[in-house]
Order: sequence, then structure tokens, then C-alpha cells
Amino acid sequence: MAKSGTKFQSNSKIINWIEYRLPIFSFLHNSLGAGYATPKNLNYWWNFGSLAGLALIIMVVTGIVLAMNYTPHVDHAFNSVERIMRDVNFGWLLRYIHMNGGSLFFIVVYIHIFRGLYFGSYKNPRELLWIIGILILLAMMATAFIGYVLPWGQMSYWGATVITSLFSAIPVIGDDIVTLLWGGFTVDNPTLNRFFSLHYLLPFVIIGLVFMHVWALHIHGSNNPTGVEVKSPKEESIPFHPYYTVKDFFGVGVTLVIFSVFVFFAPNYFGEADNYIMADPLATPAHIVPEWYFLPFYAILRAFTVDFIGIPAKLLGVAAMFGSILILALLPWLDRSKVRSAKYRPIYKQFYWIFVFDCLLLGYVGGHPPEGLLVTMGQIGTAYYFIHILVLVPLIGIFETPEPLPDSIAVKAGDKPSTAEQ
Repeated sequence: MAKSGTKFQSNSKIINWIEYRLPIFSFLHNSLGAGYATPKNLNYWWNFGSLAGLALIIMVVTGIVLAMNYTPHVDHAFNSVERIMRDVNFGWLLRYIHMNGGSLFFIVVYIHIFRGLYFGSYKNPRELLWIIGILILLAMMATAFIGYVLPWGQMSYWGATVITSLFSAIPVIGDDIVTLLWGGFTVDNPTLNRFFSLHYLLPFVIIGLVFMHVWALHIHGSNNPTGVEVKSPKEESIPFHPYYTVKDFFGVGVTLVIFSVFVFFAPNYFGEADNYIMADPLATPAHIVPEWYFLPFYAILRAFTVDFIGIPAKLLGVAAMFGSILILALLPWLDRSKVRSAKYRPIYKQFYWIFVFDCLLLGYVGGHPPEGLLVTMGQIGTAYYFIHILVLVPLIGIFETPEPLPDSIAVKAGDKPSTAEQ
């Protein structure tokens, strides 16, 4: 368990007065400052947690300001977005930051998740930490989807129509869910009002989940590249501040430079041109696609083209799409290996990179019309996705012989390691 209990002291009478009545400064000191001990061998892959926090702050702040100038009505939504871009002071900048901030958020979160998969950050005793992270991902996806509808462009309207209609595949209650989402019998003004309300609410739900995620992280501390728990805090740990705060600020600087390039020089790189056309229920776009961060799951949805044992293909696709996310929460129990880090698991490491390639392949397939060879590629990619998690990960954990683990994270190169747990 992480040892984070350094006594907080201040020379300021005001701070001491507040601290005695509300110990907020000692909380920050022991959670984010010198009082929080962290493994000394964390690398830059551990920066993406703080970068996700930065992206969340960017999205919330810009979203609140944009909401002040947005009109959630089908007759005015598209024009209000155009007004933000043209007439509101720095409205174009706020919207481009918000648009590209969504992509930034998903990029850093996806990297954060794949880092956890590689280094086994979901294993005992961090199972709940991992599950809360998956809940954050689900909340992000819901927020991003309903946010994509708000500009009320062609892709917004038809994306909302297609995705919400999927719930009709759920037996018995599916049609009622769709009617509840629509607020009627088609995507219209009640739908837009519901989505605007939820899009404003869900980020604060995400903030609550992030608080729980950080709380769970501080109970047992961060995992590290070796996957070996800290045994001697004095030798193997360093204070979070200033060592990792400086490291995080460097990562923030690099990220903001790259982010600024997209905001100022390629603001529509991740967008769809059809969404700059006002929504028209009578004109269907040639190819309806979601945002890029949904493409792998969209490919899984479309992989089912025929009914199976009386189960409609549409229902199978919807179940597989949601299941592809939910089964990630089972990884702490599916992975039977007692060694965390793929650095000492040669077989798992190879299949891990195959899995990464498979996810990229699904993203490629999801971004193109389901025609010819792409349909088969999507079906193979979907099959491997589930086989990897449900079959290969458990079997590799049982039969793989890991490489020897170091005795501690403080062991230097050349020191004699211990035998890995079998």
C-alpha cells in the first residue's frame, strides 16, 4: 500500500487557519505533493493520466462558454454554431479547441488504457481502479456522441438517427428506449433538447468518476514498468512533487504544442465535411460515419450480417459493440498470470501487439463503406478481438513461462533477479 502521510506545515498564518478548520492543504500535499510517494521508475507512458485530466478541463471550460451562445432548437442550432464561429469574440477559437479537444481526450485515454494493458495495471489490487476507468470511457463515449449531434449538421442528424435506432434491437423494451431518447417518433427538437441537457450534465459525472479513479489510485499507489510492488519506500519511491509534477508539465507542454498545430492549422482534420451542411431529414449522406474514436466499435457493430440461431444480426451487432467495451472490465479475472508487466511476458507481449494492430484494423474498416473484402476483414478483426480477450489472455496466463522478475524496482542492471512467480 502507498505510504502517503507526510505532515503538512506552513509558515502562513492564513493557510494554517484554513488548514485547522478544513484540511485541504494537507490533502493536496499528501495526494499531489511531496507527501505522496510514487515509484521511482515511472516513465513517460505514465504522463497520459495527467494529460487526460488536462483534456477534461479543456473540454469543460470551453463547453461551458460555448453553451452560453448555443441555442438547442432545430430551427436555430446550426445557425447558432455559425454565429459562434463568426460573431462571438474568439468563438471560432473556443469551438475549434472544443472540437479537437474531444479527439485529444480520446487519444490520451486510449493510450492510457493500452499502457495499462501492457504493464498489467488492472491486476490485483487495482481491479476497482481499472473498472472505474472503463466507466469513465463509457461516460466519455456517451458525452461525445450526444455532443456530435448538437451542431445539427447532416452527419449529426443522421448519426443520431442511426445510432439511437440501434436500441430498437433490444427485445421488449427497445422501442420504448428509442422513443424516450427521441422524445417522440423521430429525431427532432425534443431529441436535441434531451441531448443538450445530457451533454452539459455528463462531464460533471465524468469529473466524479475521475475523483473516484484518483482516490482508488492513491490507495495502493501507481503500478510501474516492472510490475513489482514497492517494498522499501525509502529506496524505491520519490515524492510526486517536484519530480513527477515537472515531468507532467513537460508532457503538457509537448501536448499543447501538437494540439495547437491542429487547432490553428488543421482544425477540421478530424471532422466530416457533411456536418457543415444543415441537417436535412430528406437527404441522406452517401456514407454515414461516426467520429474516428468510435470507428473500431462501429466496425464490430457492422460485422454481423446474418441472423444466428434466430437472433437478429442487428441485435448481435449491438450486443457485440457494447460487449467489446464491457469485457475489458473482466480482464483482472481473465488474465491468470501473476506477472503484471509484458516486459517479462514474451508470449503475451507478441499477442498484445497483434491486438493493437487488430484494433487499428477495425478502425480502418469502420471508416469505410461495408463492401467486398472490408466486410470479411471486419468480421475477422471482430472475431480476433473477442478471442484475444476471452480465450488467448486466459490461456497465455496459465501456460506462459515468464522471464525472471527483479527483486525490486531499485535493482540495477546486472543485479541478480529473483525467479518469477509461476
